[in-house]
Amino acid sequence: MDLTRLRHIASIMLLLLGFAVTHAQDNDMILNRPYADAKPFHYGFSVGMNFQNLAITNNGFVTDDGEEWYADVSAISPGFSVNVLADYRIAEHFNLRVSPGLYFGNKVVRFLNHEGNPEWVEQSHYKQSQNVKSTYIVVPVDLKMSAKRYHNIRPYFTAGAMFACDLAKDRSEQLKLKNNDVMLTVGMGCDFYMPFFKLCPEVKFCFGLKNLLDRNRPDLEDTPELSRFTESVSKVKSNMVVVTFFFE
Repeated sequence: MDLTRLRHIASIMLLLLGFAVTHAQDNDMILNRPYADAKPFHYGFSVGMNFQNLAITNNGFVTDDGEEWYADVSAISPGFSVNVLADYRIAEHFNLRVSPGLYFGNKVVRFLNHEGNPEWVEQSHYKQSQNVKSTYIVVPVDLKMSAKRYHNIRPYFTAGAMFACDLAKDRSEQLKLKNNDVMLTVGMGCDFYMPFFKLCPEVKFCFGLKNLLDRNRPDLEDTPELSRFTESVSKVKSNMVVVTFFFE
C-alpha cells in the first residue's frame, strides 16, 4: 500500500479519535464502567474496513517471443470486516484477545510488457489486468498492552499473529494464489468507556509471511499463454491494513 493511502487512513483514524477524545473529556467527571477491566473474561464484536494489498516480486523473465512482463497492484478497494471477540485478562495492563471473523475485499493486479508498445492495436500483448477477490476466514490472536486508564479513555497497542484462509474459488487466471496464509500483526487503538459498553477504534497492520504464488498450474494446459505471468513472478506476499471498531 502506498504512502498516500496510509496517510488517508491515518487521517481518518485521527479525526475519529479526536472526536471521541473530545466527547470523553466533556464527560470525564463521570467514570463510566469503572470495573469493566477487572473481569477475567469478556466478549464483544467488531465491524470495520480492510485494505488488502499484494507485495509482488518480479524476476525479469523473458519469454521465447521476447515479452518481459512485470506485475504490480494498481488499485485497492476498501473491503468489509466483521469479527467476534473473546478477551482474557492476563494482568492489569495485558490482555489476550482472539477475534475470528470474515474479511471481504479485492485488489487489481496490473501486468505490463516492458518490451511492448502502448500503440499496439492488440493491447493484450502490452497490458493485462486481474481482479483478485478474496473472502478470508481470519483468526487473529493478539496481545493487548494497555496504558493506565485516564478518566474514560485508555490507549493501547497490540502485537500478534493471524491465520487467514481465502474461500475464493480457484480460477484459471494469470496468477493463482494459495488459499492459506499466516500474518504478523501490529496495531494501536483506544478504549472509550461509554455508559453501557466500551467503544474501541483500532488500526492494525498485517504482514504476510508465506509466498502465496502457486506454481502448480495444471489448469493452464488449455491456455499455455497464461503461464508467462507465473514465470515472470518469483514471490507474492499479502499485506493488509484493517480499521476496526470494537464494541465490548
